[in-house]
Amino acid sequence: MIRGIYTAASGMVAQMHRMDSISNNLANVGLTGYKRDTAIHKAFPELLLRRMNDNGVYKFPLGSVDTTPIVGTVGTGTELNEVFTVFTQGGLQQTENPFDLALEGEGFFAVDTPAGERYTRNGSFLINEQSFLVTKNGEFVLGENGPIKIKKHNFVIDQDGVIYQNSTFAEDDSRLVSLEENEWENLERVDRLRLVDFQRKRYLKKVGNSFWRSTEESGAAEIAATGKRPRIRQGFLEGSNVNPVTEMVRMIEVHRSYEANQKLIQSEDSLLSRLINDAVKV
Repeated sequence: MIRGIYTAASGMVAQMHRMDSISNNLANVGLTGYKRDTAIHKAFPELLLRRMNDNGVYKFPLGSVDTTPIVGTVGTGTELNEVFTVFTQGGLQQTENPFDLALEGEGFFAVDTPAGERYTRNGSFLINEQSFLVTKNGEFVLGENGPIKIKKHNFVIDQDGVIYQNSTFAEDDSRLVSLEENEWENLERVDRLRLVDFQRKRYLKKVGNSFWRSTEESGAAEIAATGKRPRIRQGFLEGSNVNPVTEMVRMIEVHRSYEANQKLIQSEDSLLSRLINDAVKV
């Protein structure tokens, strides 16, 4: 019966981990580029059960038979294996803001932060006072040649991430990128967005503010090869891949599972109490 208490307790801890992941997903359902987490659990080693009514081997003229056959296995509980990030594509939301960029496909933007290079799917960018493309917190968005410096209103980014600008306009020109096709014949190529991917991105570490960092298990960031680069959609943002209805259903499942394990512990405790009290009376 003591084993039953520990098994149920491990089930309660497992549901707590699931609830933490679900709560975090629901809290970030509106965060641009957020990828939902799911808690993955594994079983403790199982015990092998044999029927022990008889001992030894029964012999008969044609051979023998084991009198303690295997009945089966019994679980001894569960534990957290990892918190797995699901990198499925989020829905694209049109904003018509030229500074908003969305990735369609696998990959990440590279950003230079005070803690080092970090990676994000959040393409909600701005232009700072020095005309550099930055995140909302002021970190530099990286191109293949370093931080990207562009004119405020006179740039366009193609689907491969190449950034062009029209050098004939002044820095403070108020016209947006709505020129006729023949007006972009002599564009100036500024840079190309540094889009990266990882061999084992499931091992990336979330560090807050929509950022991931590489780990020894994920491997170093690799620049996405031509033909495998995600498509850039200017004027769009990628929404989170969290389905709030699904997460609410999972939250109800967690609550019911936690409650069932709690009642099992109460039952085990009641039986153990009766056993001890009755044994004392005898």
